[in-house]
Amino acid sequence: MHKLCMIGTGYVGLVSGVCFADLGNQVICVDQDKEKIKKLRYGISPIYEPGLDEILKKNINDKRIQFTDNLSEAVKQSDIIFLCVGTPNKKNSLDVNLSYVFKAAKEVIKNSKSHKIIVTKSTVPVSTGDQIEKLIKKKKISVISNPEFLREGEAIRDFRFPDRIVIGSNESKATEIMRSLYTPLINKGAKFYVTNRRGAELIKYASNAFLATKISFINEIANLCEKSGINVEDVALGIGSDNRIGSRFLRAGPAYGGSCFPKDTKGLVATGKKFKTDLSIVNSVIKSNENRKKFLLERIPKILGRVKGKSITFLGVTFKPNTDDMRDSNSLIMIPYLSKKGARIKYYDPTGEKKEFKKIKNVEYAFSVNQACMNADLIVLHTEWDEFKAIEFNTLKTKKTCKVYDLRNLFDYKEMKKKKIKYYSVGRPNLN
Repeated sequence: MHKLCMIGTGYVGLVSGVCFADLGNQVICVDQDKEKIKKLRYGISPIYEPGLDEILKKNINDKRIQFTDNLSEAVKQSDIIFLCVGTPNKKNSLDVNLSYVFKAAKEVIKNSKSHKIIVTKSTVPVSTGDQIEKLIKKKKISVISNPEFLREGEAIRDFRFPDRIVIGSNESKATEIMRSLYTPLINKGAKFYVTNRRGAELIKYASNAFLATKISFINEIANLCEKSGINVEDVALGIGSDNRIGSRFLRAGPAYGGSCFPKDTKGLVATGKKFKTDLSIVNSVIKSNENRKKFLLERIPKILGRVKGKSITFLGVTFKPNTDDMRDSNSLIMIPYLSKKGARIKYYDPTGEKKEFKKIKNVEYAFSVNQACMNADLIVLHTEWDEFKAIEFNTLKTKKTCKVYDLRNLFDYKEMKKKKIKYYSVGRPNLN
């Protein structure tokens, strides 16, 4: 059993803390948000993640996890302290804001009387661990990088059955302690990969940048497919079957979003500049992703003829299914733009109403698919939630001239034509 402290109860800190507790460790989760801590003590999660609520309540009842806003006491009672705070980009900059990381690290160092291990689970630029180490001075504290690879919507499974566990360490003793912590997962077949600290920091950034590159690549191929009468899904299958490439992340659709890819691609470019290295491919991916947002948005007026006065429905507004995360979701650009153009917007998302749209004119939340689609001129399938995959559009009380714009290619475009539904998808021939 290990005594762990998770600083930050956001996505990474809460999921990791709950799952470590479920492995039999004693875990203290710390956050300065007192209201959030109060709710967590009652087993109320601030994030939507399938399976999390059940494990959270179980480990609270078993007294393996506790929540506090007292960082000093949490550090004193723990041996391994994970930094799970936010690392957003600085405003109007590619650079990463590390103020939360250094603030947390300083507090840990200040309250450490015996040997501790500081583990950066937050995504940080290369050499961040070195900078933390310089703050330690004479105290016996080890600094390790242990990047997370949790996918929102599948985080519990990813923790329990990880592709790999990466430990970046310059100390063999601290490495073995981390190996002991992860032994239950290693025994189930998880790959335990050890590199130096800087190597682990770069692995996280490089992984996300490569996945973002695959998304941007297939989206650009989708544009070519639309203009040349080719089905992008056939192309994705043909190239994805090559073992050197693989089929994952080769699905055409909106620009990538969420908590990782947008900020981490920018963070990697900023790191490149710091080390005087031109990362032109990653730079191009960032530019391509921004162009993707504009491309899909500009297609709506072409589909409708005009936007003003039209009723437009969005099904799903989160950046991906099985999460309530709105960060860098394409809907954050599309809905305000269409509202300004004079459209009336209704949206439905399984995770509920979103604060981001409450102050936008002519935007209304609906409590069901049917309510959202009532009298719609256009239905935009924005997020591929499972409940949208079986929609019978002919049974919805839309306008007779209603059109469907499927950003996720959830439906067979040939079948939609047979049903006489005016259907538009991404990277596939338009049969209207």
